[in-house]
Amino acid sequence: MKVLIIHGPNLNLLGKREKDIYGAKTLKDINKDISSLASDIGLDVKAVQLNSEGEIIDVIQKGDYDALIINPAAYTHTSIAIRDAILAVGKPCIEVHLSNIYKREKFRKKSFIADIAVGQISGFGPESYLLALRAVKSIVTKQ
Repeated sequence: MKVLIIHGPNLNLLGKREKDIYGAKTLKDINKDISSLASDIGLDVKAVQLNSEGEIIDVIQKGDYDALIINPAAYTHTSIAIRDAILAVGKPCIEVHLSNIYKREKFRKKSFIADIAVGQISGFGPESYLLALRAVKSIVTKQ
């Protein structure tokens, strides 16, 4: 079972940027935790970090995965193109955020992904990705 994980723009700066919001873990640390859990629960995970909207769309469109976990970051609130790409491939998708976007600025409360995703996990820091992995395992094995 293949799972694609997309870390959106600026997540390559985790551990350096706004630690009070995003925590001290680096993206490398988060990906290690993801890989470890994926191995434990029998998932084949590919994680990529992309800052460009077009590159995110290209990876989604390849469709060489069974499920998608995406942290669209700032594109959550702006990208209809990413939304359309997710719809076009027809794969189960879980939207992930490290912070609770509903406790932040007003503009962050609108997600163009949430209503087409199987679910949304936000506010649990790096654990949000691990919760999403467990959810994906459950969703894909029931199909």
